[in-house]
Amino acid sequence: MATAATPVKADMPVDLQLVLAVDVSRSIDEVEAELQRRGYIDALTNDRVIDAILSGEHRRIAICYTEWAGTHYQTVVIDWTVLDSPAAARRFAEKLTEAPRASQSWTAVGAALAHAGQRFESPGFAAKRRVIDVSGDGRTNDGPPAEIVRDKLVAQGIVINGLPVMMNRTNFGRPPDLLLDKYYEESVIGGPGSFMIVADNFDHFSRAVRTKLVREISDADGPRRSSPV
Repeated sequence: MATAATPVKADMPVDLQLVLAVDVSRSIDEVEAELQRRGYIDALTNDRVIDAILSGEHRRIAICYTEWAGTHYQTVVIDWTVLDSPAAARRFAEKLTEAPRASQSWTAVGAALAHAGQRFESPGFAAKRRVIDVSGDGRTNDGPPAEIVRDKLVAQGIVINGLPVMMNRTNFGRPPDLLLDKYYEESVIGGPGSFMIVADNFDHFSRAVRTKLVREISDADGPRRSSPV
């Protein structure tokens, strides 16, 4: 006797799948970590960002928030969540506010990209655009080279944008990396329309995140490198 087939649930169409990959290595102190987390919370509930979300064809995006340090620490803080209203954005921001913060050793940008790329393997969404938004204050000193992982992800149709934070201070006795923005441009970002927003320090981080999210979500054209506005 024939049995009814189990219906297959179709993936939800969204305008964008976006992974936020956030550096929590120990080069970021407690005050800077708070400014960084607050920057994402404020940006995700900003009117300009909400307007960008609601201006797309499907009027919604799917977003995932991860944190990373060395190869031993790559974690999902908030898994895929649909943002389709100011209320949904506020709920996401509230979860982020409540989530504990970590501080771990080493900086593995390549491993962070690989971990972020794996998030797109989860079923549930159909998006024309898949983007990784990686922020950090240092270059890889652990794990695979960022450019090797970057190239593999770009070949899969994933776009990688960057938010390097330029720190004009010593870091564990080492001089500041004044070429971090160049490293992000050459070794981290990639794919059609990829770009980076450079933050001079964590005091400017909130504006940088907001500028970056508006451009990413709206898929607007712009320079490969710019500053927050």
